[in-house]
Amino acid sequence: MKFSTALATLAILGVTPVLAQQGDGTDLSYSVSIFKPNKVLPTSDKLAQLKIPEGFSVKPFAAGLGNSRIIAVADDGTVYFSRREEGDVLMLRDEDGDGRADKAPVTVANRPQTHGLAIHDGKLYIATAKEIFAGEIQEDGTLGELELLVGDLPDAGQHPNRVLEFGPDGMIYYSAGSTCNACNETNAENATILRMAPDGKSRTIFASGLRNTIGYDWNPTTGELWGLDHGIDFLGDEVQPEELNLLEQGKQYGWPHVFGEGDLYPQSNPPGGITKEQWREQSTPMMIGYTAHAAPMQMKFYDGASFPAEYQGDAFATMRGSWNRNPASGYEIVRIDFEDGKPASIEPFISGFLTDDGTTHIARPVGLAIAKDGSLLMADDANGVIYRIAYEGNEAAAEGTDTPPAEVMEEQASRGVGVPLALQRDETAAEGVLDVMSGTIEADAGIPEKHSDYADGVSPALSWTAVDGAASYAIIMEDPDAKPITPFVHWLAWNIPGSLTQLPEGLQEQPRLMEPEGVMQGRNSAGTNGYFGPKPPVGDPPHHYHFQVLALDKVLGLPATADRDALLDAIEGHVIGKGELVGTYQQTIEPPKQ
Repeated sequence: MKFSTALATLAILGVTPVLAQQGDGTDLSYSVSIFKPNKVLPTSDKLAQLKIPEGFSVKPFAAGLGNSRIIAVADDGTVYFSRREEGDVLMLRDEDGDGRADKAPVTVANRPQTHGLAIHDGKLYIATAKEIFAGEIQEDGTLGELELLVGDLPDAGQHPNRVLEFGPDGMIYYSAGSTCNACNETNAENATILRMAPDGKSRTIFASGLRNTIGYDWNPTTGELWGLDHGIDFLGDEVQPEELNLLEQGKQYGWPHVFGEGDLYPQSNPPGGITKEQWREQSTPMMIGYTAHAAPMQMKFYDGASFPAEYQGDAFATMRGSWNRNPASGYEIVRIDFEDGKPASIEPFISGFLTDDGTTHIARPVGLAIAKDGSLLMADDANGVIYRIAYEGNEAAAEGTDTPPAEVMEEQASRGVGVPLALQRDETAAEGVLDVMSGTIEADAGIPEKHSDYADGVSPALSWTAVDGAASYAIIMEDPDAKPITPFVHWLAWNIPGSLTQLPEGLQEQPRLMEPEGVMQGRNSAGTNGYFGPKPPVGDPPHHYHFQVLALDKVLGLPATADRDALLDAIEGHVIGKGELVGTYQQTIEPPKQ
């Protein structure tokens, strides 16, 4: 059979041949710059050249700080900042209110690769490359003994600078950057925002397809979460723009296959035979872009009470600056102008840290926080200075805003929670019955450890009795004993061919399977695609896991980003048979923290 005839035959059979990995005809070239402006000292002459809005001043708050990175400010005004290179957290205070730190910094914590900081309920939370620690803030600002809350966060790779923030719902939102410039991650938690409980004992993927979102914050009026994502490198001086995204639960933001407003990255290929066009259809485009390679860092909505009222509700962000663009971009603080809750523009606010016609720099802005007096504090990780940006003009100051409302985040987290199991819902009404079996799981008996997420986490082999007229089968695995997500969805699979009545053990954990060809796997409650094994809290009574199999009279056109409710909506009126296998799992031994 000739190759072209074979392709035609495969097309008739509805089979998409996977050819892109072997070469798909792409032939592109880019001009790439590597340009690193030389670091020089921030002399008074250099600082005098800063471009500052009328009425504002930029002065050192503290100097000689080394690799100062992320800033967090306590309610009493104490300033904490991390140092990645030194692996510690330092404390500064301005008790006399003169706009400068009173004394040399005090070390309050030492942990390798310390970076992200957040303050919540009297504790300072610290993110390293793979861990989260917390320590009680003492009266003098120092910390009590650090407690390891999480020790198994994903490996860092290219983007080790982890950050965390507390949302208005009291939950941790943790950014895990990608391990690479553009690749299919082997750990689904990379290139995401994770949402987890303050004690670190439960977490889900909140949003995915984010190359490296270090800066994010909640709009004080709407309660919506916004973030700035780093663009892909090596596409030229002007590509890709830095992205401002409205971050919402369950959404995918394009990386690594789609960027900007829908441009396709030429080198990569989605897994499982998904086309880039399909990946684009499943992804949310950026809301607004900014100059390529500017490198967005910490971001804060202004809720202080000293800047003019026109800044209230706008956001500020640091741009650390490019190394792969000529002329250089970034090296500034930008203002994100929000109008009626939507971003209208991103413009320079404080610039001029690039000096000598762009060949040198006096600062690489990273940390950004709002001080107790309403000024901005900006950390420079190159020359080790924290700058204070204050308004000294005559315009009336803003009144300040309260904590962002929690309803938006709570509503997103509550979707699909507190509902009946799939087989008990109206969407799955059917007269036909099928039996579900497994070679490793007996009905109402314990599930072997290898199928749990405490161990191998491999999906079990399942089989079921055939249903006449079935065009496809679907699987929904749920745990009704889980809390607070009840029921917890562990597995969604659909478009299992009607000719099949079994699946092998250990299916790939990806959106679309190559074997069996075309089977789709949707978003479970952990935020991943594919099977997520039982992982009840240690010491809980046995949880019950319902492997629910449904026979359908059609093949579904759902994207892999679909969740259980989207799947149930799509199958309503098309279920011609159903059945389940129920197994139990209990974890009695605390696994070691890594």
